[in-house]
Amino acid sequence: MRKIVAIANQKGGVGKTTTAINLGAGVAAADRKALLIDMDPQSNLTSGLGLDSAALEGTIYTALIEGMPLKKLVRATELSGLEAIPSSRNLTGAELELVDQPEREYRLRGLLEPLVGLYDYIIIDCPPSLGLLTVNALVAAESVLIPLQCEFFALEGMSELMSTVKKVRSAFNSMLSIEGIVFTMVDERSNLTAQVMAEVKEFFPGAVLDSSVPRNIRLAEAPSFGKPILLYDIRSRGAEAYLSLTRELLKHEAQSAR
Repeated sequence: MRKIVAIANQKGGVGKTTTAINLGAGVAAADRKALLIDMDPQSNLTSGLGLDSAALEGTIYTALIEGMPLKKLVRATELSGLEAIPSSRNLTGAELELVDQPEREYRLRGLLEPLVGLYDYIIIDCPPSLGLLTVNALVAAESVLIPLQCEFFALEGMSELMSTVKKVRSAFNSMLSIEGIVFTMVDERSNLTAQVMAEVKEFFPGAVLDSSVPRNIRLAEAPSFGKPILLYDIRSRGAEAYLSLTRELLKHEAQSAR
């Protein structure tokens, strides 16, 4: 089994990085090997795993722009079976630097080819935009997982994201599919949450995953300690939610492999 999943939503603050880190940790906890790739110049995934990009010799920027093999950039994390390729602020200028490059949309896909057989899951954390970095992630991925916060403007921009996925599928990656939509920062006591969830399910029938992620203080605290929630507080509701999401995705993968 192997899977390359891009976690994308051009809206910021919806839990993309939290989902990437903790889904990767869940995969590793299930005795599979996972690689996380930080494609966001904010490098929150990097710091959220306790890695210091300033102290590293290379990051994803070095690979995309200078052609350094990704294998040289892989870093271990505290969790056995979970590895990561870090990002840095240098990535901010990568989109401009890639503009004139041949086959610029395929840059990440080509770099990933030597690593594909080494991991069960490769999870790509995209920036909050639909620029060239996100397009590279979607071209390299087999599916896209969309975290969606249960707020008033939840659907804002979703049509644009779906349009981008459709264009990528048509022009660069015919195999790209929607892994699913996962609700994040869910407040079950809120009427608005119930309304948003019902609305999204109506607009995207069959795309919403059963698992959802609640608002959880321990989950919010974990990145500041450089740990996935499974290492920070495995008994928290946030840990339970991401273990449930991991099980759901692994079950989908097993069913599709039959």
